[in-house]
Amino acid sequence: MKKFRGKKRYFRNLKRKVMNFEINCGNDSWFDFWHIHLDFYGRGNRNLKVRREHIKAHISLYNNLLKKLEQYDKEYQSWVYICEDDTGSDAVYIHTPNPNYDYFPHQIRDLQWKCEIPKSFKDLIDLNKYNIGYYKSKYEEAYFIQSKFHGIRL
Repeated sequence: MKKFRGKKRYFRNLKRKVMNFEINCGNDSWFDFWHIHLDFYGRGNRNLKVRREHIKAHISLYNNLLKKLEQYDKEYQSWVYICEDDTGSDAVYIHTPNPNYDYFPHQIRDLQWKCEIPKSFKDLIDLNKYNIGYYKSKYEEAYFIQSKFHGIRL
């Protein structure tokens, strides 16, 4: 596996991207499972430190989006998706009623809200602010991080 060079610059740029991220949350806006992957190429699969930095970035972006969604007058759901096996699948999601189809709110069957959080990122999550759920199927294992105070629960 090729060495990850330029980590300092990479994470500085990632932090800048998160802090300057803009999204249109006007009242005419809608989101059909809109999401963004911050580790699209799966760099966190190689190293736990890199994985943790990406999880921090996803949570930071999630908090920024929640602040912007406070001005949104419609119902919405938002969450952070952390894939157990592939960091390239980690993402921040927003979902609202939309003209594409009437599936809202999104509900995940068998999502376990009372779950054990992995030691690898347990200290990154403020349990006073977030609910954490675990989902397992034959295709994936994932954690869902969702605000206790914003949006509709999954």
